[in-house]
Amino acid sequence: MKYTTLPNTDIKVSKICLGSMTWGQQNTEAEGHDQIDYALEKGVNFIDTAEMYSIPARPETQGSTEKVIGSWLKKTGRRDEVVIATKIAGPSEMVSHIRPKLGFHKAAIEDAIHGSLERLQTDYIDLYQLHWPERNSNFFGKRGYAHSEDEEWEDNFREILESLKEFVKQGKIRQIGLSNESPYGLMRFLEESKKGLPRVVTVQNPYNLLNRKDEIGLTEIYHRENVGLFPYSPLGMGTLSGKHLNGIQPNTRLSLFPQYKRYSNEEAVKATRRYKELADKYEMSLTHLALAFVNQQSFVTSNIIGATSMEQLKENIESIDVVLSPEILEEIDKVHNAIPNPAP
Repeated sequence: MKYTTLPNTDIKVSKICLGSMTWGQQNTEAEGHDQIDYALEKGVNFIDTAEMYSIPARPETQGSTEKVIGSWLKKTGRRDEVVIATKIAGPSEMVSHIRPKLGFHKAAIEDAIHGSLERLQTDYIDLYQLHWPERNSNFFGKRGYAHSEDEEWEDNFREILESLKEFVKQGKIRQIGLSNESPYGLMRFLEESKKGLPRVVTVQNPYNLLNRKDEIGLTEIYHRENVGLFPYSPLGMGTLSGKHLNGIQPNTRLSLFPQYKRYSNEEAVKATRRYKELADKYEMSLTHLALAFVNQQSFVTSNIIGATSMEQLKENIESIDVVLSPEILEEIDKVHNAIPNPAP
């Protein structure tokens, strides 16, 4: 395994992070425990979750993933061996069951942190993230920003950081991060942090061969401000394994939850076929090509992989040993330039 640190901290993390959002629906508690055991055996020490998981969001399964991690921590007593990241849900109809008033106001943050701590059966969270912005912005599949004159959101960047600071002082969270965030949001949080408030260390955004949108504005900020990208969906919900090229396969996320169509449009499929041809040319799996591409980006802190089977988990973790040559990277860019960001 390879390791780095969360930017501007001494928290050591593996370059592969274990994603967990299937634990509680697609995967049982026992399977989740097995995945954690195997990942730790292979050197992975970083686990990402969220209060809204498992996926898809449902009232009856809300928090189930954190509970799986919590029962593993209680059973093993290995809290000091893992770095845990979780998230507070932003306002959205899909998570209206979590609390009466969603958002990042002080009462919501307090409720969310205490709920996560209880489910995780721990005294502290290493990385606490805002799952998506409260304001209107271009996340979850939107390429461009469309302004809304009727937006009710009011600037509250400083208030959010002031609330989070209290929990940092209490030792309940160690560092903070963002998710599904834009250049505007990241820079506003960074500017506000200069007033003695907690500083954002990572942004968890989608990033993969079919979605390199962060390169347009965010990667310059990552480099110049020393903020790490914490990419999710590096395999585009499994599409970049190539398994769906001849139709959606049964018993997969896309077959079980057909609402997840982000990576299944015509242009995305066309690009995936070209990446599969490239992987075949260099005698590697498309999974390894896709994950190694993300692993090698200088602005990536840790790549969030997820799996529903141990076979998938093994292959995903093994990607850390795959190094793409300059020639392969050049050919990847040729496909990207021909079909840029088909699944933003």
